[in-house]
Amino acid sequence: VQLQASGGGLVQTGGSLRVSCVFSGHTFSLYHVGWFRQAPGKEREFVAIINWSGEKSYYSELLDMRGRFTISRDNAKNTAYLQMNSLTPEDTAVYFCAADESLFSVNYYDTHPYGMKYWGKGTLVTVSS
Repeated sequence: VQLQASGGGLVQTGGSLRVSCVFSGHTFSLYHVGWFRQAPGKEREFVAIINWSGEKSYYSELLDMRGRFTISRDNAKNTAYLQMNSLTPEDTAVYFCAADESLFSVNYYDTHPYGMKYWGKGTLVTVSS
C-alpha cells in the first residue's frame, strides 16, 4: 500500500485549501482513510477519518475545527480529500494521510496519533497571518 498526499501550499488567513491523498497498491475501498497533522515542534494530531465507503466520517474531539474541515473520498479515483476552510495560522502543519483495514474510535485516534497501519509522506500547509 502506498499513499501520496498533495495539494499543500501557502494560503492567507481565512482562505481555503483542499489536500488530496492518492492510494495505490491494493483495493482502495477495503481501507479506511485518515488525516493527521503535525505542526513544527509539536506532536502529531488526529484530524479526521472516513470509512471505506465514504458513508461515515469522524472528526477529532480535541481539535477546534468547528466544522471548518471536511473529509471525503472518491473510490473510483482511489483518492481521499480534506477540505479546509477558514484557515488560521494555527492550522499550519504537515498534513499526512493514512490508511488501515480496521476502524477504531475517535478517542483512539485522538490518543494514538500514529495508530494507523499505512502512512504517506505529508504535504505542508502554511497559513500566513
